[in-house]
Amino acid sequence: MNTFGRLFRVQILGESHGEFVGVVIDGCPAGLSLSVDDFLHDIERRKGGTQKGTTPRKETDLPRFVTGYFNGKTTGAPLTILFANENTRSADYEKQRDIPRPGHADFVANRKFGGHEDYRGSGHFSGRLTVCLVAAGVIAKKLLADITIQAQLIEVGGYASVEAGIQHAIEVKDSVGGIVECKVNGLPIGLGEPFFDSTESLLAHLAFSIPAVKGIEFGSGFSAAKMKGSQHNDSLIDGSGITATNHAGGIVGGITNGNELVFRLAIKPTSSTPKEQTSLNWSSGLPEVFSVKGRHDLCIALRVPVVAEAIAAIVVADMMLLEQRIPRLIS
Repeated sequence: MNTFGRLFRVQILGESHGEFVGVVIDGCPAGLSLSVDDFLHDIERRKGGTQKGTTPRKETDLPRFVTGYFNGKTTGAPLTILFANENTRSADYEKQRDIPRPGHADFVANRKFGGHEDYRGSGHFSGRLTVCLVAAGVIAKKLLADITIQAQLIEVGGYASVEAGIQHAIEVKDSVGGIVECKVNGLPIGLGEPFFDSTESLLAHLAFSIPAVKGIEFGSGFSAAKMKGSQHNDSLIDGSGITATNHAGGIVGGITNGNELVFRLAIKPTSSTPKEQTSLNWSSGLPEVFSVKGRHDLCIALRVPVVAEAIAAIVVADMMLLEQRIPRLIS
């Protein structure tokens, strides 16, 4: 439900307008040095209000270590980190309560949970909870040491220029999506298992926990369907596993092959758009024209690169622990 991983187990908790959101990590090795400063760079990259096209909602997002932490290091017990929600405006959602937003979880959440869901700020369905994934990613990156993970936004609203895509969205007063590309370097050969626990399966599983992700591809991805086998095949250069091309994206048979791991995420436009739309008013039982008020991202994809890095780090850390490739940290 809200837990992912086999040895490096990550559980997220909280709601967008509740007292806090947080993450519990079970299986983090003891002895890992941690401080608030370790989190600041990635947390800042995820924040709204710092880029044109993101929500003006700003949160301090300083991590509070609650359990599994003592004298500046992890203890080996479950590590709990909380982030306070300090800048909420729940009244915006009270006004919108009667009309579920098209493209959002409002309707299905209400039906699934019988009206008991916390609908303020989308509750547990909110992108606010990605701060928890980012925090877990910070810890996973520290465990991975020599493995580098970098993601960037390569397309917005169909434009290769991020600035042009955002400007177009502003001009038409509508939200837009985008494509995020993530690259992982320094992986050993042999991570992942055939079929159900393939590297692609695990990455895809966690990638779809990021709100607004609608697609994922590895290497040449969907364009592989238009290629010949002789074009798509990656020829081995030497015994280290390095290949002349990387159409496979660093994964063959579900197992890492030592080349750069490459995947891309398709991010849909933010459902909460200022554009007028029609939806069912479930109080009156009639369709109604409305526009979404409040503070929302014009392009949520702007904030996804650091989250993509986080999910990649979490998956790789779990696989590395399973292969016993992460040393014990206790001194």
